[in-house]
Amino acid sequence: TSSIDAFTPISQTNTPIITRATNSFPPLLPAHRYYNTQLHAAVDDDAQDNEIERLKRQAAKLRAEAASLEADKAKQLADAAERAFNKFDINSDGEVSLSELKLGLEKELKTEISEKRVKELMNIFDTSGDGALQLDEFVTVDRFRNQLEALAREEKRLAAEAEQEKKRQEQEVLLAEAKLEFLNEKEPTMSEKALSVLPYLFPLMDGLQYGRFLLSSDDAGANPFIVILAVLYSLYRSIPFSGFVAFFALNILSGNPSINRLIRFNMQQAIYLDIALFFPSLLTGLGGLIASGAGVSVPGAVGELFSDVMFGTLLLTLAYCAVSSFFGKEPDSIPLISQAVKSRMPTVDMLEGGTLDNEGRFIPKMPERREDKDKSDEDKK
Repeated sequence: TSSIDAFTPISQTNTPIITRATNSFPPLLPAHRYYNTQLHAAVDDDAQDNEIERLKRQAAKLRAEAASLEADKAKQLADAAERAFNKFDINSDGEVSLSELKLGLEKELKTEISEKRVKELMNIFDTSGDGALQLDEFVTVDRFRNQLEALAREEKRLAAEAEQEKKRQEQEVLLAEAKLEFLNEKEPTMSEKALSVLPYLFPLMDGLQYGRFLLSSDDAGANPFIVILAVLYSLYRSIPFSGFVAFFALNILSGNPSINRLIRFNMQQAIYLDIALFFPSLLTGLGGLIASGAGVSVPGAVGELFSDVMFGTLLLTLAYCAVSSFFGKEPDSIPLISQAVKSRMPTVDMLEGGTLDNEGRFIPKMPERREDKDKSDEDKK
């Protein structure tokens, strides 16, 4: 083989070209620094493992010591309970009866204990339910003392709650009585029964127009009842705007809760009866207009009969109201009218939120003004 000439072009040879490494790769660490880093990492791992093992051993030791302390404490408690049991078991029959428990506790605690409290202790610790304490059921005197103190605290708490409940019930009774006094829904007296009939003179006076045919008969002057009605009617009409005055007076007085309920009820019902008298007159007037427009002549006997029937119905209704009121019973059986009156009568249930003053009188809660309510709603928003 011939040797390669020094002047032969490189491209014509098969010798690979080794070029200098560029700066695109980091320089390699020296060998001694790499081995030192690996050695330190291994040492740190071993130290960490050793620390974990040491902590585990320390934790196990602490658990063992705690278990030993618990065992010692349990043994001490058991020994104390056994010594106390032997003291309490006077007759040495292997169990502590109720009387023995009472005597033993009173001797140890130097205080008298009620039999009821001892029974409560027996029920707590007598797990077998045989009415006596065996050794495995017996506890130390301190445990009995703590339980007695807990029972005493519980008894005081229940007593305080009972006292509060008693005061609350007494307050509710006083409040209910004050509400009844405020509404005056008591049994009416004889004078109140008599006064309760007077409001019905209002519809009677306005209803006399329907009795003009009966009251104007020839023998009407000999009837004392008719004479009395005539006098009352004259007095009633002598007052200017007597109808309006009577209406507003009855309406205002019926809103006074201090007046007996029977009187207030009759005032309201008298107003409703007087209003009801307007409708027959309205129907009679409309019927006359319709008949006149149709060219039909209504006989006078028909109108007279209608008036007599209305007046008779009014008298029967007022007689029922008067008799019922004299017996102290609300005349609440008039169709439609009585039910409407009942719905307007205030009841005790409506007086929620009131309070008592210093003299024990009921003070109703004032309704919230619209301005205050709107302000409260805005504050909430």
